[in-house]
Parts: sequence; structure tokens; C-alpha cells
Amino acid sequence: MTQKLRVATLGNGYFSQFHHRAWRRIPQVTLVATCDRDAALARLTAGQFEIGQAYDQLDAMLDNVTIDLLDVIAPPAVHLRAIKAAAARGINVICQKPFCGDLATAEQAVEIARAAGIKLIVHENFRFQPWYHAISMLLASGELGAVFSATFRLRPGDGGGPDAYLARQPYFRDMKRFMVHETGIHIVDVFRFLFGEVRTVSAKLRRLNPVIAGEDAGLVVLEMDNGVLATLDANRLSDHPAENRRLTMGEMLIEAEYGSIALNGDGEISIRRLGTNQSQPLPYTWRDEDFGGDCVFRLQRAVVDSLLGDLPPVNLAAAYLNNLRIEDAVYESDQQGRTIAVFAA
Repeated sequence: MTQKLRVATLGNGYFSQFHHRAWRRIPQVTLVATCDRDAALARLTAGQFEIGQAYDQLDAMLDNVTIDLLDVIAPPAVHLRAIKAAAARGINVICQKPFCGDLATAEQAVEIARAAGIKLIVHENFRFQPWYHAISMLLASGELGAVFSATFRLRPGDGGGPDAYLARQPYFRDMKRFMVHETGIHIVDVFRFLFGEVRTVSAKLRRLNPVIAGEDAGLVVLEMDNGVLATLDANRLSDHPAENRRLTMGEMLIEAEYGSIALNGDGEISIRRLGTNQSQPLPYTWRDEDFGGDCVFRLQRAVVDSLLGDLPPVNLAAAYLNNLRIEDAVYESDQQGRTIAVFAA
């Protein structure tokens, strides 16, 4: 691996703009190629982001360009094939979520990467949103004592009416597993980042908008190994107060031994000490750029540093499999009407 990481991308849909802009901002990265089945879109993307070459066939790109890291931004149905192709050529992979579409396929992908000796990373970016790092540092300080519970109210307000999701991500409408599989999985990962592993899952899911195939609301309670009860209270039709309702996608409240922590829709964090009525702001710095407090850049920067040997590995797919086990337990709990035990591998 040279000190200049040669990155190629697969998929030029809506979210790829955030990936490409982030790669362009990292001095140690050269964007050498991009691929999309729509050849015209691949050429347009290559021109827009000053990418070396454009392809409409993955194998041709992998065979003709020297690549250190393949960024898979394509839909889940493409993930396993792309990972196989990269692994066969000894190329590391970072892959968007929903990772491989289901647990069995994801487990197969992890084994392929292990056998090939490549790094397989999941592009799970919410844990890199700056407010969660600030909250993590506050919790680690111990000044609020033991955490009792946490609730995240997912309220993007984008799922109502007959035209829901058509303007930005129309494929949302056809997903049979939607709210938890596509969006709630981010919050599951945040809960794991802040509080550790999950012991049991209880869930009740709902579909409020009849024009979509999957659930768009629900209540998910995760019992963590350390006793914290972490609740995802989700409703994609309702919104929350914020200048940009997609910044945090909702609001979080963490209650602990000596007080509570609140995150609002503008990324502001406040602390209310036990026995007081006034909350105090927690000052921290962050960059309001692109998506979610610049979390795509923050994740990709950490990946580059890890691959170039400066930091430990981040977001390895083998560790991410527990998110998919939790997801399956959520749907099983909803279908069976009971609490489901989760056993981390």
C-alpha cells in the first residue's frame, strides 16, 4: 500500500455525491475510476469529481485500473458480486448499507474477505456524526454516572402522502423491510457505539403510509448487556423542530445517575444535572457540511488512516454482523409478539 490510496467507486446514485466529495477532500486519496451500469452517468460523475476513468462494467474497471480500495455505493443486490470481484483481485472494499441485504449474504461476504485476506468495511456513518462522539466522550468521563436509559425519536417527516420518497430515493417505497432495515439500523449501531452490545430485543412495528411496502413507524426496545434500556421510537411521517430535519433525523435523550443529556435536531447537546431545572449547553466543534455533520468525510478519513497504518481498523464487516442479527431479532419480535434474545457471535 502506497501513501497515496487509489480509490475506485461503484454506483453513482443519489448518495454517491457525498462519498465522492469526501474522497476529494482527503489528500492521501486519488480517485482513479468510477463505474455505473449507466455509462452516461459514470462519465458525468467522472467529469464532475475529476475522476480518472469511467466504466459501465465492474470487471473491466477492476482489470484495467490499479486500485487499493473499492467503494461500493450501489444497492444491496450488487454487494456480494462486487465483494467477490474485488476479493479475487486482492482489493480492499468499503461497502454501503443495507450491507448485502440480509445476514446470510453478509456472512458469506465476510468469509470471502477473510479467505482473500482483504479488509471489508461497512460504510456505517451515523456513529461518526460529531454529536455522538461528543456524547461518547461525556459518558466516558463518568461525570453523569451510570446510564439508565436512552431514547431516540426518529422523526424525519419525509414519509407522508402519495408522493413519499419519489423525489429523492424512490426505491424506499418498494422495500418490504423499510424503517428498521434502511434507517433504524443506523440508530441500532449508534446505541452499540455508545452503550455496548445488545442482550434482548422487543419490537412493535407499523405501516402508516399505504403507498409503501414496508414498515415506516414502530417502537424498538434494546436491552443492552450493561442493563441500559435503549429505545428507538420511530415515525417517518412525523417531524421534529430543526433547521434541517435530515441533520440528526430526530432527537435523543439519555438519562443517567446524576443527570440527563439531550440532543436536538440542530445538533445541539445540553446537560441537565439531577435536581436542577435548567439545562446547560455542551460546547463542541463540528462542521455543518454535506450529510449528517460531515459524517461521511469523518468515516472515510478514519478508513484512510487505518488502511495507511495510522489508526486501528474501523467498521469492519465482521463486527457489523451483530447489527444484522439485531435487525433480524427486531422483525422476529414484531412477528411473534415476544422478546427475542440476541446472541452475539
